[in-house]
Amino acid sequence: MKTNTNTQYLEKLISEGEHIHQDFKFAISDARKIAKSLSAFANTEGGRLLVGVKDNGKIAGVRSEEELYMIEAAANLYCRPEVELDTRIYHVDGKDVLEVQVNESQQKPIYALDEENRPWAYVRIKDENILANPIHLNIWKHDRAEKDVVMTYTQREQQVLTILQQHAPLTLGQCSRLTHMSRKQISRLLADFIRFGLVEQRFVEHTFYFQLKDSE
Repeated sequence: MKTNTNTQYLEKLISEGEHIHQDFKFAISDARKIAKSLSAFANTEGGRLLVGVKDNGKIAGVRSEEELYMIEAAANLYCRPEVELDTRIYHVDGKDVLEVQVNESQQKPIYALDEENRPWAYVRIKDENILANPIHLNIWKHDRAEKDVVMTYTQREQQVLTILQQHAPLTLGQCSRLTHMSRKQISRLLADFIRFGLVEQRFVEHTFYFQLKDSE
């Protein structure tokens, strides 16, 4: 672990508040909950945890070395595959703040294991960790395949685009009902449309919606 005395840099980070790349943690008491944050950062654009910082930005300090062990356990035991961390300690006014840097993964999805060891993938949206939906999983599946995606354009594809043009924004369930396709089928199509830049997904009031790209 690295030690950093650049308190000005830390203060700058804290002044940014919580956002897509940063999360404050007053204390670490559950490694599995931290695994969700690590999964979300790794599956999105990377980010950092600042441990020992309250939600309002006030420095409380890390309470014990146990918190570091819990973070390591979250990365090594409760993330699949394991997540690599870059950690450093800041000393500020007699208190320690732990910075945990997580890089964006090149092998998405990174899953977090719950209490029953079931794997769940998360994404980071604004300052929240959100459960990934089937469209995310399909996009990552294609990305891992590392081959060009060839998309057919039949009456089925045209039907989906027409319905989105007429009724969007729509949830995944609404898309399924209006097209009379299974959630699995429509998830694959929407993932392909997103990869080709035809459709975008938006997250509003804890719900994912789909609409044609650049539509109002």
